[in-house]
Amino acid sequence: MAEDTTYDLIAATGCPTGIAHTYMAKEALEKAAAAKGLTIKVETHGQVGIENEVTPAQIKAAKAVIVAADKDVQAERFAGKPMVSVGVTAAIKDPEGLIDKALAAKAQGELSEEVANASSDNSSSDEKESVGHIIYKHLMNGVSHMLVFVVAGGVLTAVSFLWGITSFDSTAADYNSFAAMLKIIGGIAMNLMVPVLAAYIAESIGKRPALVPGFVAGMIAITGLPVSPETGLIDAGGAGVGFGFLGGIVGGFVAGYVIVGLEKLLSGMPKNLDGLKAIFLYPLLSTFITGLIMLGISGPMAAINTGMMSFLEGLEASGPIVLGLAIGCMCAFDMGGPVNKAAYVTGTALLTEALQAGIGTPTYNFGTNFMAAVSAACIVPPLITAFAVIVGKKYFSKEDHDAGIVNIVLGCTHITEGAIPFMTKNIWPVMPIMMCGSSIAAILTILFGVHDPAPHGGFLVLPVVDGWYLWLIAIFAGVLVGGILYVIFKRNEYHKNGDKVVE
Repeated sequence: MAEDTTYDLIAATGCPTGIAHTYMAKEALEKAAAAKGLTIKVETHGQVGIENEVTPAQIKAAKAVIVAADKDVQAERFAGKPMVSVGVTAAIKDPEGLIDKALAAKAQGELSEEVANASSDNSSSDEKESVGHIIYKHLMNGVSHMLVFVVAGGVLTAVSFLWGITSFDSTAADYNSFAAMLKIIGGIAMNLMVPVLAAYIAESIGKRPALVPGFVAGMIAITGLPVSPETGLIDAGGAGVGFGFLGGIVGGFVAGYVIVGLEKLLSGMPKNLDGLKAIFLYPLLSTFITGLIMLGISGPMAAINTGMMSFLEGLEASGPIVLGLAIGCMCAFDMGGPVNKAAYVTGTALLTEALQAGIGTPTYNFGTNFMAAVSAACIVPPLITAFAVIVGKKYFSKEDHDAGIVNIVLGCTHITEGAIPFMTKNIWPVMPIMMCGSSIAAILTILFGVHDPAPHGGFLVLPVVDGWYLWLIAIFAGVLVGGILYVIFKRNEYHKNGDKVVE
C-alpha cells in the first residue's frame, strides 16, 4: 500500500522477547478487523526493531488506536486519540473486544484538530493503563533488551565448555586458547546484562536522556559501594558487594524517574537552552543524583539480593517435587507472559551467578540445574500440542493441526508461545494440562541432576547440557503425559459435539 494510505485503526504490538507474542497479536488484530470490515495497520516492535511503522498522518486519520504491548512502543505519539492500552496477550485472547473498546473510546468520527494536538493528560481515551501494567511495561522493556545479551553470552560461555570444563584456564591440562576466547567474549556479554536491563527500564520511563543514568545505575548494581579493606571507608580503589539483577531493576526505575523529575524541575528554562539541558544538565545531574542514591542503598540492596538468592536455593531443600512443581506451573501458566518470564528471568539470574562462581561449586550446580528445569518446562507446552495433533488428528481442525506441526520447531527451540492459541480456546482444562506436563519435565530434570549452562536455544544446546539424554527423557515424559491428557480432552469434546471437530 502507498505510504499515505489511511486506516480505520492503528495498532502497536510488542512483547518482551519480541519473537512470538508480538506477531501473534498483530495477526489476531488484523483478522478481527477484517471480520468487522475495518482496515487496520499494525506496527510491530519485535527483536529486529520496528516493522510496518505508522506515520503521523496515519495516526491522525485513524478513528482509534490500540496499544497491545508489554514494552515501550512510544505510545506518546498517540496522545489525543481514542485509545486502549493493554498487555500484548489481551490482543491474542480477545481482539474483537479490544477493537470494540477502542472504537467506543470516542463515539464516532475523527478528533477535532484541537483534541488531536492535546497532551496525553487531556486524552479522550476511556481506557487508562493500570499502574501495575505501566510498571510491568517499563520492566519488560529492560528485560527484552537484556535477554539477547544473556542468550549470546550464556551460549558462548557454554560452548567454551565443549573443550573441557577448565579449558579456559591456561594452567589447566585441557586448556584451549579458542575456548578461552569464547569464555571471555561470553563473559563480557553476560556482564552487560544488568547495565542494559537498568538502562532500558530507565529509557522506557524517561526516554533517551535516561539511558546515561540507567547504565551508570546498572554498573553500580554489579559493583556495589567500593570500600577499602584497610580503613573500612569508601574508597574508589576498594572492593564492593554487588546487588545484581534486583539492583538493576531498582536502578532502572530510579534513573527513569530522576529524569522525569528533572524535566519538570527544569521546564521553566528558556526554550533556546533545550540543547544545553539535553547534552549537559540532564546527563550530569541525573548521573550524580542516581549514582548517590544507588551507592546509598547498596548495603540494604546487597542484603536483599543475598536473601532472595538464599530463599531460591532454600527451595532446593524442599525437594525436587516442590521446586519442579513451582517452576513447571509458572512456565506453563501464561506461555511466555509475565509469570513465565518471572521464572525464566530468575533462571537466567541464577545462571549468571552460577557461571561466575565456576564449575563444581554448589552455586554452579544449583543455577545450571534450575536453568535446565526452566528450559524443560518452557519446551514442553508446544510439543504437547504437536503430539496431540499428530496422535489425535481427527479431533483437531486443519488450522490447529498445521499450527501444532509448526510447534515442533518452536518447542525444540524453546519458544513456548506457540501453545497460546490452543490454550486460549480452552483455558480449562488446557492450562492445567500444560502445567502438569511442564511440572513433570521440571521435576524429573531436577531429580536427574541435569545441568544446562546455556539460557536459551532448546535442543540446539544439547551438546553443552550435562546429562542431555536424561534431560530428553524428562521432557518427553512431560510431553507424553500432557499430550495424552490433551487428546483425551479433545476426543471427549469431539464426541459431545456429535462427532464433529470443535473449531
